This record gives sequence, C-alpha cells and structure tokens, in this order.
Amino acid sequence: MATPEGAPADEVAGPDRPVLADELAGRLDKMELQLAEFHRRSAHRESVIDRLHEENQRLQGGIGRLILEPVVTDLIRLYDQLQREVSRLEADGQDARLVWSFGEDVTQILDRCGVEVFSAEPGDRFDRDRHRALAVVACDDESRHNTVAEVAADGFLERDTGRIRRPVQVRVHQYSSPSQ
Repeated sequence: MATPEGAPADEVAGPDRPVLADELAGRLDKMELQLAEFHRRSAHRESVIDRLHEENQRLQGGIGRLILEPVVTDLIRLYDQLQREVSRLEADGQDARLVWSFGEDVTQILDRCGVEVFSAEPGDRFDRDRHRALAVVACDDESRHNTVAEVAADGFLERDTGRIRRPVQVRVHQYSSPSQ
C-alpha cells in the first residue's frame, strides 16, 4: 500500500506514528479491562440467579409439605387404625385381608407424599432416635437388655429430609437379675 505521496507505508517515518500506535494500544487495554469487568459481573449475576432458583425450589417444596401436613397426619392416623383392626381380626380368627389391603393403599399414598413407613424387629437394639419406648418388659437374659421386645406401631420417615415424623413405638426388654 502506498501513501498519498507515493511512498510505501512502511517507509513513512514520522513523529505521529508511534503516538498513534500507543493510543490504539491504550484504547485496546481499556476495552480489555471493560470486557473483563463485564464478564466478572455476568458471572456474579449468574451465581445470584442460581442461588435464587435453588432457594425458590426449596420454598416451593416447603409449601407443598406445609399443605400436605394435615393430610399426612390424618393418613398416619388412618394407617394406625387399620393396623389395629387387622390385629383384632386376626386375633379373632377372622379374615383380615381386605382391611390389610386398605392399609397397603394408605402406605402407597404416604409414599407418594414423600413419607415412608419403617419398623423394627423383636431383638433389634433399642435406638432412641428411631424408637419410642411405650413400656418395659422385664427379662432375665442379659443379652436381650435394651432390645425391642415387641413393636406396637410402625414409624414414619420423611424421605426428602430424613426427618422421623414418628418413631417406631416399641416395648423394650430390660434385664433384671434373678436375685433382685
């Protein structure tokens, strides 16, 4: 490329050329700084949006649990009543399958509400976090001390939070030496 005087551009020497290059470099540096600041602020906005979205999801879940709370409480009560009726019918030698099937339906409904039914077995170690002792059953076998003697009612656990809504209600063995 030639200059207006006809000389090649690289041969033109003048005092303005280094000043122009310095000015362009300075402007590019400013643009680079502005672009970096723009990216930093964009990343911050994205993190705020993500945090607000997570908080919104937690609040929505809490509202759902709050709305379902009375329903779940009533379903637990119904489950207990059905289990007692099944036990009564079986003790009387009657067929309890129909009532038992209603109890299974309630279990499925609770599961859809995020609540699991859990239990214990006789002989399990008593766990204060998962069991509630209703009564003490004396035993003369020291190895059975503080173990579940009998389950009176199942427990209920919120699947999402891990919170125990109601511990398993049990009767617990307590060792008493034969000399006492």
